[in-house]
Amino acid sequence: MKKATVSASGKRIGRPPVGSLNIGVRLPPVELAVLDAWIAEQDDAPSRPEAIRRILTKALKRHRLVIDRLRKYR
Repeated sequence: MKKATVSASGKRIGRPPVGSLNIGVRLPPVELAVLDAWIAEQDDAPSRPEAIRRILTKALKRHRLVIDRLRKYR
């Protein structure tokens, strides 16, 4: 990653590091419309990135639950 430049006052210019990786996601118009509809249904109207994080978290929790149940019955 490119290092932040330092201004004349000695402060760094740019976003501070947040300990996460940036990934770019391209969505077809139909999927973007579905995402925007999901956002509109939420009480706090999250941003698109936050909405994607929430949906991903829910999907991964559900996946973990399914995997745990499958292991239980083996």
